Amino acid sequence: FGDYQIPNADPKLYCQVQDFEKLVKTMEEYLDDYNASTTKKMSLVMFLDAIEHVSRISRIIRTPLGNALLLGVGGSGRQSLTKLAAFIAEYKCFSIEITKGYG
Repeated sequence: FGDYQIPNADPKLYCQVQDFEKLVKTMEEYLDDYNASTTKKMSLVMFLDAIEHVSRISRIIRTPLGNALLLGVGGSGRQSLTKLAAFIAEYKCFSIEITKGYG
């Protein structure tokens, strides 16, 4: 399920995914659009598990007060998939970096 299957739809319709090949192409288009809009390019392989994770993250951040704790080993794509999900939802993504002089 997801509301990202039809890019630029207004209102976004939350519906079941019927064609997974079309979904892979849509996700790759979103990734290309993200890479065109930022200076830090992401080179991701959009396989089915990654798309499922983007779907979950998208659903979580689109719900009111939605939040998630993403766990996994370093380099597993948590941050990249979250940035892509935020881009799909048309949200602005930012990071807080804690330094020695923080606070």
